[in-house]
Amino acid sequence: MTDRTDRKQSTIAEESMEKTGTRVAIIGIIMEESNSVERLNHILHEAGDYIVGRMGIPRVQNNKNVICIVVDAPEEIINSISGKIGMCKGITAKVIMSRK
Repeated sequence: MTDRTDRKQSTIAEESMEKTGTRVAIIGIIMEESNSVERLNHILHEAGDYIVGRMGIPRVQNNKNVICIVVDAPEEIINSISGKIGMCKGITAKVIMSRK
């Protein structure tokens, strides 16, 4: 019975995503200020339902970290996540989005 329920919920979620028009996007983040890491992690935790994958590359020698976040979400959500990240001190965020 659980399998049927899970399948039904998956189908509903997929239909909901199709109706809202989700897009796949990459949010590229460069962190130059380690004081903002807690705020960044909080934002990413809040967006966890939309995050498909995450890769971080520390650059110890020049104190910059590069993070790549792959998301599948409506365009407004992607822009909201990127905007919140970009407002953090010492962090730059840019988005590359699929064409619908």
